[in-house]
Amino acid sequence: MPNKKPNAGTVIFAAESSCDETAAAVLRCSGESIEVLSDVVCSQIEMHRQFGGVVPELASRSHAEVIDKVADEAVRRAGIDISDIDMVAATYGPGLNGALLAALSFAKGLAFSLSVPFIGVNHIRAHIAANYIGTALKPPFLALTASGGHSSIMLMSGYDSCTVIGGTLDDAAGEAFDKVARVMGLGYPGGPAIEKAAANGEENINFYRHPLKNHGYDFSYSGLKTAVINYINTARQKSGLTQKQTADIAASFQKAALDMLLRNVSAALKEYRLDTLALAGGVAANTALRERLKTLCEKENIKLFVPPLRLCGDNAVMIGAAAWLKYLEKGAAAFSPLSLNSSPSLKACD
Repeated sequence: MPNKKPNAGTVIFAAESSCDETAAAVLRCSGESIEVLSDVVCSQIEMHRQFGGVVPELASRSHAEVIDKVADEAVRRAGIDISDIDMVAATYGPGLNGALLAALSFAKGLAFSLSVPFIGVNHIRAHIAANYIGTALKPPFLALTASGGHSSIMLMSGYDSCTVIGGTLDDAAGEAFDKVARVMGLGYPGGPAIEKAAANGEENINFYRHPLKNHGYDFSYSGLKTAVINYINTARQKSGLTQKQTADIAASFQKAALDMLLRNVSAALKEYRLDTLALAGGVAANTALRERLKTLCEKENIKLFVPPLRLCGDNAVMIGAAAWLKYLEKGAAAFSPLSLNSSPSLKACD
């Protein structure tokens, strides 16, 4: 793909709107170098907090209302002219269908108006791509992704080539955090709320971790979630929840949830004999998870890559990075038709 400015790198505009963040970013890429020129995120958390979770219709409407403003701000902060853009990228799945369409439609329209290539990006692989920015990460490696909708262990054999070796059978880790936090009255989003409460609690409740026989490295959080909610309801019926009990439940639930992630990823690292692990997704912001993975990897002499906190949640920087890595691996075959539609149920390695 020819550059408009020889030796200046490829300028990528990226957009993201798969759930409750409207985001746009501009990157300049050359070879394995990915430079972030701008990173703009408009969060809907305050709007959804009153409902205890994301309301799809409200999310879609909000994305449609602000995507053009977010995009303009990303271009302005990058210090470029819109004509400098060489490539456009956007998430096309997985996610909420109406929400996905906002950034996807905007990005395709922009690519058409500029007559530049468009790349549709898999949201899950984009979370992993955040680990390439400013690091020496190279495939092959194992990736642990944990977010509100997905928990998976993936073998990354190339920049964009992967195999899922363990996935979500029911509730994902982040979804379990959100639901438990809502029942406990800790608010939304659940991950940070649980972590904050757990900091003052003791891990003194042994919540059952289902061993998932014959399911390899798959994850199931519905049993743990149900056990915790039943414990909370029973405690309330007896005498109500004290602040100390709430903290202990949060700490014990968090430990159990993270134990399940650590158990599977530790076993997978041993089986596949890889010396590199990358963490990705919203749950990657959890301090306890980062510390426990660091301890595990130091013990086993594994190189651990974790994205900066600002790139753990949904953002457009990771979308642009994923698009560029896809182009590096596949060349022009990475380009998507402007007829590409949203794919709410897209799998991690589709």
